[in-house]
Amino acid sequence: MIVFPGQVILLDVEGTTSSIDFVYDVLFGYAKEHVAAFLQSHSADDEIYEIAQTLAQEAGIQADVRDSNGCTQLVLAAIDLMNKDVKSTPLKALQGRIWKTGFQSGQLVAHVFDDVPPSLTNWSTSGIDIRIYSSGSIDAQKLFFRHTAAGDLTPHLRGHYDTTTGHKREQESYQKISDDIGVKPEHILFLSDIGAELDAARAVGMATGATMRPGNRPFESLYDHEHIHSFADVTF
Repeated sequence: MIVFPGQVILLDVEGTTSSIDFVYDVLFGYAKEHVAAFLQSHSADDEIYEIAQTLAQEAGIQADVRDSNGCTQLVLAAIDLMNKDVKSTPLKALQGRIWKTGFQSGQLVAHVFDDVPPSLTNWSTSGIDIRIYSSGSIDAQKLFFRHTAAGDLTPHLRGHYDTTTGHKREQESYQKISDDIGVKPEHILFLSDIGAELDAARAVGMATGATMRPGNRPFESLYDHEHIHSFADVTF
């Protein structure tokens, strides 16, 4: 049980609001299946072209998405990065664009744990500022929470952060988030399943909680973070 008298709850997604299996098997699986067709059909789109070229640079290859051979190289690079779960900003942007088609068509419906929708409702009606910090792009986060099996949860969320703010295992990222919200770190509770992320948040003064969800990896951390099995374990 966490008794939190603060103002803001900052949430991870994978392993916290949604299962790791859904993210890896369903979302990543959909992106891998559709990345080739997506790049081929959107290569003339300037925004996608820029994302693809940044991805090529990050992957260390010289490939132009508007060339068939270059497109193939980029597809292979994107799939390799996904298989390695590399937290690449251009990869996450590309995934978000691919998932948009899936969510809007109804092929994708986001999984959230049963305790998440009622907890978000209770927290937001109590005046808590709820925000998301995920490696997935901000656009992908908004799509995810707009198309859940429990309906549209975005009305409960006041802000989103991704790797454009900074990587989740770096202390500076959490200070930036605190500064952006305009509250001291100690007034923010960060919930995640990854010990290194919670350690970074704790180091700048945030309150923290480790989410123990089915299918999560073994938990390791430097600090002693309170363990919770449900968002209902957070009280005010």
